[in-house]
Amino acid sequence: MRRKGMSFQTISKIAVAGLAAAALLTPGAGAAQGNLLIAPTRLVLDGRRGGEVILSNTGNEAETYRITLELRRMNADGDLDPVAEADANATEKAALDIIRYAPRRVTLPPSQPQSIRISVRPGADLPDGEYRVHMAFAALPKVHPVAEAPAGSNGISINLIPIYGIVMPIIVRKGELTVKAALANPHIVHSPKGDEFEVDMSRSGTESVYGDLLVYPRGAKDPVFIARGIGVYPEINLRHASFGITPQQEAAMKGPVRVEYREPNENGAALIASIDTVLG
Repeated sequence: MRRKGMSFQTISKIAVAGLAAAALLTPGAGAAQGNLLIAPTRLVLDGRRGGEVILSNTGNEAETYRITLELRRMNADGDLDPVAEADANATEKAALDIIRYAPRRVTLPPSQPQSIRISVRPGADLPDGEYRVHMAFAALPKVHPVAEAPAGSNGISINLIPIYGIVMPIIVRKGELTVKAALANPHIVHSPKGDEFEVDMSRSGTESVYGDLLVYPRGAKDPVFIARGIGVYPEINLRHASFGITPQQEAAMKGPVRVEYREPNENGAALIASIDTVLG
């Protein structure tokens, strides 16, 4: 796969109801946590123009959110480990330097969207490559008055309030980049905790790869297993992916199958890699 940096088409400002509906109908279109809904959940920019993320409050009260940029590195299991700025490498530091956004704190009334504007300023001397940060949206706790302890009670009463947040990647691609991907060693693991489908995903080149994993029994038109939004970032060459499966999926996946890795449906669903095997 060979391509220049992908451009991003700014998503339209739409009513909250329409945004919520799109998130439900389109895989990967939006993500929700607590009362916060964001769309899209992943931005890929080419450095020539910016983009935006739309935030919506689906609750009944106003909520305040703080927006920050974080560095995270993918490990071989696909987890994203936090990286302190002091431990950042040159590529990670450059990613923080070239990305600007505003506002950095928003208060969202119910059913009213708010856009976060994102711009990219790559310098002329910035080497070609892929640069990534993760934008974090964290709900700020509300201040509640201190309540008197119930009569006759002893000790301290603690009220735990969950703090919700969402993290999404922002990827900037500069120059002409290449990537190749392959699948290997697909198998089913049986354990007392349940069954899992595992597969090794390899990547080489100068950019990340991202798409959906699908498993088709031989001759079947429809997949019996789908895992959407699976990526392998440039900091690793091999990801060991593992997914829990239901007993019904495990039964349907036994025997000859074809495992496919495709670009997301909204990007055309082009085949990235595939492998034929027999699962047992």
